[in-house]
Amino acid sequence: HFLDEEVEKSYREFREKGYEKAEISPLITEKLDVQQILKSSSKKWDGGYVIAGLIGHGDAFVLRDPNGIRPAFWYQDDEVLVVTSERPVIQTVFNVPIDSIKEILPGNAVVAKKNGNVKMLSINNCKERKSCSFERIYFSRGSDVDIYQERKKLGYSLVPAILNSINHDLDNSVFSYIPNTAETAFYGMIQGIENYIRTIQKEKITTCGNSAYLDAILSMKPRIEKIAIKDVKLRTFITQDQDRDDLVAHVYDVTYGTINPGKDQLVVIDDSIVRGTTLKKSIIRMFDRLNPRKIVVVSSSPQIRYPDCYGIDMAKLGDFIAFKAAISLLKKKGMEGVITEVYNKCKAQLSFPKEEIDNYVKDIYAPFSDNDISAEIAFLLKTKEIKADVDVIYQNVENLHLACPDHLGDWYFTGDYPTPGGNKVVNNSFIKYMEGSDERGY
Repeated sequence: HFLDEEVEKSYREFREKGYEKAEISPLITEKLDVQQILKSSSKKWDGGYVIAGLIGHGDAFVLRDPNGIRPAFWYQDDEVLVVTSERPVIQTVFNVPIDSIKEILPGNAVVAKKNGNVKMLSINNCKERKSCSFERIYFSRGSDVDIYQERKKLGYSLVPAILNSINHDLDNSVFSYIPNTAETAFYGMIQGIENYIRTIQKEKITTCGNSAYLDAILSMKPRIEKIAIKDVKLRTFITQDQDRDDLVAHVYDVTYGTINPGKDQLVVIDDSIVRGTTLKKSIIRMFDRLNPRKIVVVSSSPQIRYPDCYGIDMAKLGDFIAFKAAISLLKKKGMEGVITEVYNKCKAQLSFPKEEIDNYVKDIYAPFSDNDISAEIAFLLKTKEIKADVDVIYQNVENLHLACPDHLGDWYFTGDYPTPGGNKVVNNSFIKYMEGSDERGY
């Protein structure tokens, strides 16, 4: 629409200047103001996006949202212009150093004219930067230099909570990870465990009285095993809803003989626990076959409590294990009135402009601490046939921000959406949950 308007405007201007029809087309091609077209088109958009377009005469563009929710990087040389969501792709394909790759700034577009001229132009005023943190935790390639370090920090920061859960009993604890995206966080977790061991070693060495005891001290190290084995052909997170449950029971197997039955505790880190379906129907069951006395499931991301509407398929509140846990706790404590009150508040906002909608779903979680929710999640995940104790540990939002300081978009954890449309989505999602609808919130 706005492209047609711009072409029509240019056509009239050239006609008024006396140009013939045959002369006007190449002049419009040269003069076409892609920057203005994008400004006119996107001024009312709400969301997270990176949109690429090719115009018939030869111009091209890539436009990023004003909050920088979705990632975008670009590289240009004498032969190519390339834009991707991840830097390592460009580094690998074109074998270029990282400092030659630029980020498309929030609210900006890279515009390539037919004549080969390339510029990054401001389209919308940059708003508060809320780059998606879940992109860093889960979806992005761990081969990016920054993402690799961020994921290690996420794993490292969980060590104090893990040590408390296993009662600091490293001799009888085995550490592992859920393949494959949690592997980097696992390295950070092990680094934290090793640092803790060195602290213990220093304390014991100062009181050491004989060489045999010294050998025992110096031999202390975390017990690491590859417990879970994943069929790489099956990825349940992105499987259609109706097919997911059929797949989860067949995705994982375990390595037998790695656990001392009835004696060892098993600590396994994952990048996120969203629905809990795979944990409940496959992973914990498989781990329990090894007969550990305790299974500690660790998530390098915080509890996912709210739907996403900016590009990641997490749209239904009723799917989230953290939401189920909060509802379960409210019912156990006779606080069903909170659920009804939130529903009524959400319904009352249906006719509101999105800018006036509040996220009252936060009230569902407000009576409980993060630890309360985690404990209830563990309760929900442990089915009757599971013999081992089950503990669940989540990352907290503060440590997430410390690990990913440039990616503070945390709405799925906090409910603090960067655009008004987010509050509208969470509002609709809760109403659909209460009314038994399986539709998405948008």
